[in-house]
Amino acid sequence: MRVLITGGAGFIGGHLVDALLEAGHTPLVVDNFSSGDTDNLPSHVEVFDVDIRNRQELAQVFRDSHPDAISHHAAQLSVSRSVREPAYDAEVNILGWLNVLELAAQQGIQRVLFASSGGTYYGNIHTPATEDLPPKPASPYGFTKLTGEYYLEFFTRQYPGLTGVSLRYSNVYGPRQSSEGEAGVIAIFASRMLQAQKITINGDGSALRDFVYVTDVARANLLALEQPLPHRYRAFNIGTGQGTTINELAASLQAYAQEERNRRQKKSAIPEPEHGPPRAGDLEANLIDATRIHQELDWSPEIDIQTGLKQTTEWFAERIFS
Repeated sequence: MRVLITGGAGFIGGHLVDALLEAGHTPLVVDNFSSGDTDNLPSHVEVFDVDIRNRQELAQVFRDSHPDAISHHAAQLSVSRSVREPAYDAEVNILGWLNVLELAAQQGIQRVLFASSGGTYYGNIHTPATEDLPPKPASPYGFTKLTGEYYLEFFTRQYPGLTGVSLRYSNVYGPRQSSEGEAGVIAIFASRMLQAQKITINGDGSALRDFVYVTDVARANLLALEQPLPHRYRAFNIGTGQGTTINELAASLQAYAQEERNRRQKKSAIPEPEHGPPRAGDLEANLIDATRIHQELDWSPEIDIQTGLKQTTEWFAERIFS
């Protein structure tokens, strides 16, 4: 199968490329490299340096690459930027997505995946949310993800050969995540702690999150591409259903980072975290229930939070101290 991955040079996209190659498929990458990096990709993978907002160039990619399926990960990812610049957020996350969807329909592509967001979709919720829970997005970013799901469902009704899957991710983390910006709290904390830099926790640290490891997310994409669906459109939660507070997260990362520093004879203590004001659009709690995808596609997370945090810290340590 030839799979076109928009945002394929990004954090999740790059891991999906690896999973597709391992399964014998041909990944094709579209990325404008605003945040993606060629270091996330094997050198032999075909890459198109194109912005999804450019309809003409994107159409040429579809004509040249002849994909069988699409996994759409290109997006404006910052919740706080969506609050500051909602028009830009919509331009990328809605209009860019419509370019992808319309071209996929015109080309007769049969399976399209949409990277959605459980956190921004469901809003504040302290018990694991199922897919049937009414959406309550709390930011413009969440509104664009909800809108993107509605468009995909509409297109599957409008075009008889098209099937679609929305994958509602919880908080994805793991190796290769950028430690710049705001989205990857684990990457940011691990990188700074390894360098004995003080971290700032937004709010009092009691915010509850469901963290899912990136290779588990890539495997969910693979199953959603390969397996038959019970309906022409389906939404699946991708998470663990287990909550970790930001304070608990910081404590675990501090311990693993100190181990890595000690191994390298860098024995100065990592500073204790400080607390700052909460960010606009942030949620108090968000957990999601992944029972549906377990029952229908036989997916369950394989990497628990402590294993994932340790592996992620080790990955950052190798790059920081090499």
